[in-house]
Amino acid sequence: MAYIDPDREAWDVFKSLPRDQPIQMLNLVKLKPKAEYPAGHPDHGKDLSGLDAYRAYGRTTAHIFKRLGGRQVWAGKPQVMVTGPGAEAWDIAFIAEYPTADAFIAMVRDPEYRDLVQHRTAGVADSRLMRLEPIREPGEGFGE
Repeated sequence: MAYIDPDREAWDVFKSLPRDQPIQMLNLVKLKPKAEYPAGHPDHGKDLSGLDAYRAYGRTTAHIFKRLGGRQVWAGKPQVMVTGPGAEAWDIAFIAEYPTADAFIAMVRDPEYRDLVQHRTAGVADSRLMRLEPIREPGEGFGE
């Protein structure tokens, strides 16, 4: 089963957690070989890859992300699943940080963002998105 958008239950849990503190979002993304834009979209029928569409998503929504105080704190290209199901292979992994959960909520509710997210939908075959609370206390992270 592929996951592209949050389900209602997970979204309700997200909104029930504290909203006034920084959060980080772990993103795991598997791309489609070929982007699938809906009929009527300017990129429909073009020979674009999923990566092309995902890059368009990042490029066109970056100003919204930055305006709300978001920043990318880490990005990497997954190579091999060492622990876990090998079928869950990802093309992109990154962590985005927001000053508050409310900033993330504001982004996904922004009308311009909601229009531009079509690039993400066109390019993503499967994804995982996990809300994280940054660890601030020594000894709670690996190797500390």
